[in-house]
Amino acid sequence: MTSILLVDDDPLQASLILSVLEQRFGDVRRVTDAAEALCLIEQQGFADNLHLVISGHHLPRMGGPPFVNELRSRAPDLPILVLGVLGETPADYAEAHVCFLAKPYTAAKMLNLAHWMVADPKAAVA
Repeated sequence: MTSILLVDDDPLQASLILSVLEQRFGDVRRVTDAAEALCLIEQQGFADNLHLVISGHHLPRMGGPPFVNELRSRAPDLPILVLGVLGETPADYAEAHVCFLAKPYTAAKMLNLAHWMVADPKAAVA
């Protein structure tokens, strides 16, 4: 079963994204901040079954690039999809296995990108 971790502090946005992801993926778990996500990554059973992290660019306390860098140090091959807003650029995420998707985007586009990243994680680049 494909397992995805959604890191999003906005309850409404997270609810919408979860409902879209659950249509295609079996196991989607949401946390509200980077610290909680990093704690989960440290749990062997959870990390072993994790296929993708989807995170907002702006998170409370540790957002965007610092979170991706810390996550990358703990799980170097784990694909990460960063969701941004109009006007932000993917330049902060020029690493292997990281994609940046700026609003406006359709649910289908996000879902297809997530599916592609899970299916071929080595191909995922910013």
